Amino acid sequence: MRLSGITPESIVDGPGLRYVVFTQGCPHGCPACHNPESWDFNAGKEFTVKEIIRLMKKQKKTIQGITFSGGEPFTQAGELAVIAQEAHKIGWDVVTYTGYTYEQLLELGDNEKDIIDLLAASDILIDGKYIDKIKTINLPFRGSLNQRLIDMNKTREKGHTVLWKNT
Repeated sequence: MRLSGITPESIVDGPGLRYVVFTQGCPHGCPACHNPESWDFNAGKEFTVKEIIRLMKKQKKTIQGITFSGGEPFTQAGELAVIAQEAHKIGWDVVTYTGYTYEQLLELGDNEKDIIDLLAASDILIDGKYIDKIKTINLPFRGSLNQRLIDMNKTREKGHTVLWKNT
């Protein structure tokens, strides 16, 4: 898989102290994106799933979870789903950012099992393109008002979209 980078400790990419994997390649090209260097599908560096799992298992016990950001994580959904499953095994939660909406991902998932697998392995989904005209610094973990923090566990349980509440 191709990555833009890894940040071993972050407090801004989801709740708690997080290990962040930035995927390389993004089809959205949102104006004023804070990671435009991650758009090119041919840039970045190649990693194997095993390498990423080995690196994350070396992290401090104080890490709460892993975050997949980008680029667009759902362009490498199969590999990330495997990593997410391993993260759960070591007690981490999984946050996944995407420029797609949850509803678009469900539709894309009709033809792409890997998308459904990554959705199933995600605890929080932060969805929607970044829109600079509705930029905000007042909402946690997102850049524009249209983006949602979806509690994927409760969404699966209830059968409809449930927003995440920091408790």
